[in-house]
Amino acid sequence: MTLLLAGDIGGTKTILRLSEIADSPGITESAEAQALRNIYEETFHSQDFPDLVPIVQQFLVKAKSATPQKACFAIAGPVVHNTAKLTNLAWYLDSERLQQELGIASVSLINDFAAVGYGIFGLNSKHLVTLQAGKPKHEAPIAIIGAGTGLGQGFLIKQGEHYQVFPSEGGHADFAARNELEFRLMKYLLDKHDIQRVSVERVVSGLGIVSIYQFLRDQKVAVESPDIAQIVRTWEQEAGKLEKSVDPAATIGIAALQKRDRLSEQTIQLFVEIYGAEAGNLAIKLLPYGGLYIAGGIAPKILPLMQEGSFLLNFTQKGRMRSLLEEIPIYIILNQQVGLIGAALYAARL
Repeated sequence: MTLLLAGDIGGTKTILRLSEIADSPGITESAEAQALRNIYEETFHSQDFPDLVPIVQQFLVKAKSATPQKACFAIAGPVVHNTAKLTNLAWYLDSERLQQELGIASVSLINDFAAVGYGIFGLNSKHLVTLQAGKPKHEAPIAIIGAGTGLGQGFLIKQGEHYQVFPSEGGHADFAARNELEFRLMKYLLDKHDIQRVSVERVVSGLGIVSIYQFLRDQKVAVESPDIAQIVRTWEQEAGKLEKSVDPAATIGIAALQKRDRLSEQTIQLFVEIYGAEAGNLAIKLLPYGGLYIAGGIAPKILPLMQEGSFLLNFTQKGRMRSLLEEIPIYIILNQQVGLIGAALYAARL
C-alpha cells in the first residue's frame, strides 16, 4: 500500500486528507478511485500559519501517521513549474522545498481547478445531477466549468489509459453580450469600473451575481427588499477588505430559491442564462462528448434554478450547432470535495 497526502489549499482554509492506495500501476482513473481509502482528514485556518509546512507537520502528528510517500496539493492560484504564490495569502510554495522539509519523496502542486478535473473520476451517481443525458462517447474530450469565487474552465484528453487535465484561463475571455439587456449590463460594468473590457468571470461568478443585482437594482427593474438591500450595502461599504462580514451572492441566491424577492429572482435568472451560454461557448469549441461537468460552489446551491430549463436553453442556443450541443452529456457536481479527491488521485500517479 502507498500512503498519500492530498491538500486543498486556499487563502481562507486548508483541507488535508490522508489516504492509501494499493500498488497497482497502469490501472484506469476509475479503478484508482475505487482503490483509494481515506484514513484521516482535517481543516485548518490558513492565515493562522506562516506556511504550509507547519500545517502538514501538525496534521501528521494528529493523524498518528508515518510520512506519506507521495503528496499533491491543489492550489487556489496559478502553478508555474511546481511553484505557487497564493493570491490571498503570503505563502510561496515550492515542491522541492516541501519534499525536503517534509521528508516526502514526491510532492506536486497543481491548480485547484485542474484537481477538479482529476477528481471527477472519483465521483459516483450520488455526487452528480444529470442536466442532459446526451450521447456519451468514451474517447471524446471532457470539459469542466465552474463558477464560484471566479470562473474556472478546463478540459481533459485521453492519453492511453489515462486522462490528462489541461486547465485554462477561459474565465478571463470577453463576456459575449447577446441581447439588449446584456449589452446594457456590459455597458453598466464598463462605466461602473472604468475598464476597457468585461471578462465573463466578472458576470459568471459570485461577484457576478452581485454585479447583476446592482445593475438590475440601478435600472429599477424591481423594488429592492430592505433586508437584502442592507446586506448589499454592507458588502459595498466593505470593498477592499480581504474578509467580508456578509455574503450577498448567497443571500440573493436563497431569496431567489424561496421566491420571496423579485429582484433576486431576476438576478439569478439572468445569471443562469449567461452561465448556460458561456458553458455552450466552451462546449462548441471542444465538443466534449465525454461530458461537460459543472463544478464550483454556486450551481449546487441554486440547483432547482439550474434544472428549470433556462440553462440548457441558452447552452444549446447556438444556431446551426444546436443539434451537436444536444448530444453532449451535462452533469452538475454536488460533491464540494472533488478537488481533494483529484489531488489524491494525482498523487497516486507520481
